Amino acid sequence: MQSTAVAESAETSADLPPGAPFVLSRPHGTVIADGIHTGYDSARDAAAALRSGTATSVVGALAFDPSHPAALIAPQTLRHHPRSWSPRRQALPHVRAGKSIPPEDEHVARVAAAIHVLREPEAALHKVVLARSVVLHADEPLHPHALLANLVANDLGGNGFSVDLSAAGTGWSGRHLVGSSPEVLIRRHGDTVTCHPLAGSAPRHTDPEIDRPTAENLAASEKNLREHALVVEALRASLEPFCTELDIPDRPTLTSTPQLWHLGTPVSGRLRDRSVTALDLAVAVHPTPAVCGTPTDAARALIGELEGDRGFYAGAVGWADADGDGEWMVTIRCAQIDADRTTVTAYAGGGIVAASEPDDELAETTTKLGTVLAALGLPR
Repeated sequence: MQSTAVAESAETSADLPPGAPFVLSRPHGTVIADGIHTGYDSARDAAAALRSGTATSVVGALAFDPSHPAALIAPQTLRHHPRSWSPRRQALPHVRAGKSIPPEDEHVARVAAAIHVLREPEAALHKVVLARSVVLHADEPLHPHALLANLVANDLGGNGFSVDLSAAGTGWSGRHLVGSSPEVLIRRHGDTVTCHPLAGSAPRHTDPEIDRPTAENLAASEKNLREHALVVEALRASLEPFCTELDIPDRPTLTSTPQLWHLGTPVSGRLRDRSVTALDLAVAVHPTPAVCGTPTDAARALIGELEGDRGFYAGAVGWADADGDGEWMVTIRCAQIDADRTTVTAYAGGGIVAASEPDDELAETTTKLGTVLAALGLPR
């Protein structure tokens, strides 16, 4: 059996262990892993290790494509703190913006082509999420925890994560995924299961006289309500086999980050079988239509054709312990830091439905990229 120490602390240190392979900061607490006992590139193997007691905790990341390797570890030590991490903002190396992948005009063209497919009378595809990335270059090596500190400091809820992706194997050694996601994929505590899917968004504005009507328009938008409903219904279908009851409100509510208004629906349920871990649940519900589309197979095929391999963007990051409890976040508003620590790739996507407009979708990705760009000291 793995001898992992799991500790509770009354304080969240401003300093993380320099080599900590996993950090997740949330409004209700922070989880920090230190040291690596065992690595897993398979989520199912990691979940089996939890159930058998071979591992007493598992942390890490799931790739967007469930058939691709995961980056999961059983850490030597897992610490839980009762509050979000409270770091000081860090001075980072100078960062220069590089190329956009694809170029902005090509992204607009891809969105237009997807809308054409979605508007076909007999279309089997109802929604697809298309993403783009921006490659950035730092003049000196950038520590993942320094970027994490700025992301957490900039987020009103103290959300942020940093994951060493080395456990995924060849090609991933030394790479890190760092971000500040507002979206809970799944959380398990005892027999209670909760999640908070987000789909449908609008940019925030510093002027309240503009910001408030923007939020109200989002809440009334038929296009965004339709997009959101697709996500909620898919989650219902995924969770029903695991739950004796599910509480899902009829309509979404507004939630926000400093950059965006979102439509969100708080979902809660009662677990049917306590042997099902938070990691099992994450594997069962991922990827949701919020990051992929619906039907899942058709949307994922189109994403693969247009974008290629997303890696760990639009995957999930989180943890699970020996009791099966844990929390997994959707990996959005994030960036990958390469092993040389001077190349950073930031990602953003948007849900495309038949009522979408290509230029609006480009603007949405630009707004979402602002989370990482602001943390790097670049204009949004």
